[in-house]
Amino acid sequence: MSGKITAWLCGGMLALAGCAEETTLVNGSWELSLDKKSGGIDISKDSLCVFDDLYAAYKLSDSIITTFDYEDCSVSVKEIADVFGKGFRYEVSYTDEMLPALVQSFYVYPDKDYILTDFTLSSDEEVASNYMSPLNVDQMPQVLAEGKDNRALFIPFDNDCWIRYRSCPLTFDELTSYEVTAVYNNDNRHALVVGSVEHDNWKTAVVMGHGNAHNIGSLKCYGGVADKTTRDSKSHGALRGTVIKSPKILLGCFDDWRMGMEEYASANATVAPPKTWDKAVPFGWNSWGALQFNLRYPKALEVSDFYARNLQPNHFANTDNLVYIGLDSGWNIFSEEELKDFVDRCKANGQVAGVYWTPFTDWGKDPERKIQEVPGCKYKDVYLYANGKPQELDGAYALDPTHPAVEAMMKKTSELFHRVGFEYVKMDFMTHGAMEADKWHNPAIQTGIQGYNFGMKLLDKYFGDMYMNLSISPIFPAQYAQSRRIACDAWNKIKDTEYTLNALSYGWWMDRVYQYNDPDHIVLREATDGENRARVTSGVITGIFIAGDDFSAEGPEEVKEKAMKYLTNAEINAIANGVAFRPVYGNGEKSEFRFVRIDGEDKAYYAVFNYTEDEQKTTTPLSDLGLNPSSSYEAKELWTGNRMTIKGEIQVTLPSSDVAVFAITR
Repeated sequence: MSGKITAWLCGGMLALAGCAEETTLVNGSWELSLDKKSGGIDISKDSLCVFDDLYAAYKLSDSIITTFDYEDCSVSVKEIADVFGKGFRYEVSYTDEMLPALVQSFYVYPDKDYILTDFTLSSDEEVASNYMSPLNVDQMPQVLAEGKDNRALFIPFDNDCWIRYRSCPLTFDELTSYEVTAVYNNDNRHALVVGSVEHDNWKTAVVMGHGNAHNIGSLKCYGGVADKTTRDSKSHGALRGTVIKSPKILLGCFDDWRMGMEEYASANATVAPPKTWDKAVPFGWNSWGALQFNLRYPKALEVSDFYARNLQPNHFANTDNLVYIGLDSGWNIFSEEELKDFVDRCKANGQVAGVYWTPFTDWGKDPERKIQEVPGCKYKDVYLYANGKPQELDGAYALDPTHPAVEAMMKKTSELFHRVGFEYVKMDFMTHGAMEADKWHNPAIQTGIQGYNFGMKLLDKYFGDMYMNLSISPIFPAQYAQSRRIACDAWNKIKDTEYTLNALSYGWWMDRVYQYNDPDHIVLREATDGENRARVTSGVITGIFIAGDDFSAEGPEEVKEKAMKYLTNAEINAIANGVAFRPVYGNGEKSEFRFVRIDGEDKAYYAVFNYTEDEQKTTTPLSDLGLNPSSSYEAKELWTGNRMTIKGEIQVTLPSSDVAVFAITR
């Protein structure tokens, strides 16, 4: 008889321990084995070894402790039924007289292409750690085929400072992605996806070490990252207690990396459901696109009237027949009476009025300035300090989201917004509230993300009946707002379109954790016709559809003519239902230039961009679009109205800095 015990589970609880060298769980396509000699876990899917000798690790004082350091371990398996479905929890308990008890759990669901894992530390005395890593593999097995185009994704923590997503060939010495990554073969699209599905306590990173052109080397996924990319100047806060828990990590193998990222997003939405909105995707205007600090009360009224007279009767409105007119930074020069009159004008014009705020920032950077809402309180009392100094980002000092003065400002601002009738609010510079700090006013807060969640729950308390759109912000947590800007600021040129689409290329899946993605305001001024078409298209294939030019009486006639030409195409606007397009491929050094959305069995939309100054010719197999290559289709280009019949492939020739958008029907 071999030393391997295999559990084929039908229900109940089964403890596997004792003298066996290995204990194994087989459930659906997954197989998990504990090597009792090393304490490592082997994980296979469909007989392919995905993780070899996986172990957990954490920081205790200044030392890194791993599950290999423990004297003894045992396994138990129990049936579970949770928000992810029915399955089994494979629980490995590690014990040592000198260390906290460690229990690592693997959640296995037979109908899923992923499993989940986390671990707890417990002790009779307080345990403190600012680094907990459920997934560590020193040398990854060869999961992907040895293709010429194996890649890994870099996903940023937030969208500040014009940060970019990247699809990286496996030539790096080390690559750190934030919250999630996909390692995939761009030829057959097979992928490994790893990422956190919990965002209550930890900022999470996935770190990949050097391997070869076909495979990464080492892999770890840990809670506790705090660096320049998370906008931190101080190490991650430590969780403290008699029991502390790591983030829960998704480990998935998928036939298509795009499907894997969508499943990852759906898993996050299962843990923290997106904030819903019972109306259609917002169409509208935002003042920052052109007016910026030249915003004035008469101009705001004139823009509302321009939309009502010219755009709304010509197909620029969502399926609720509504338009959202938003005042950005600078609205505070309006009197309350003017704000109320603006809201009333919008309502009379069949519009929803929107406004802007930055809840976690002090732009004055004046520590001695008094906070009007809290007598005796100064801004220096409310800063998030790191190493004894206020933290500055983007020209503003960060505020402590847990301080009562911040809540008092929220309450007063919310009362104003509700009093005058705003229904939409753009919240900006949110990352300030997620910074690590020396301490928080609320002593229960131990980490930056805990502080951010505290502040976001307050925002939901005071603004939760309004549509909330996050601008500069972390990707996660996502459950507090209906939409989030997918990248940093974008304007009117082809480079702005490319920058926005860089984020869509590798972050389209975020419309599953938010109701909609936000491609930023669509600006038309001082750009070519091709650039206008491309920028509008980048908006409608990403999410909400917000224009940004000066449509006031004094605004340039050029942009009003452009608006009538490019914002009123009924077939283009009909695309904007809030469902993001997927990238066709995943090998763009900057951005992908081909995007697709399948709308039912016999219809697809296909957008092709040219970011260059030269004419470009593109041939794409229909099978790569998710269409039947043996069927014939009609393809109608929606900017020109031109039609063609295609079979097997679609060929497109584009002039410089332009786009083509096809509605493809069988």
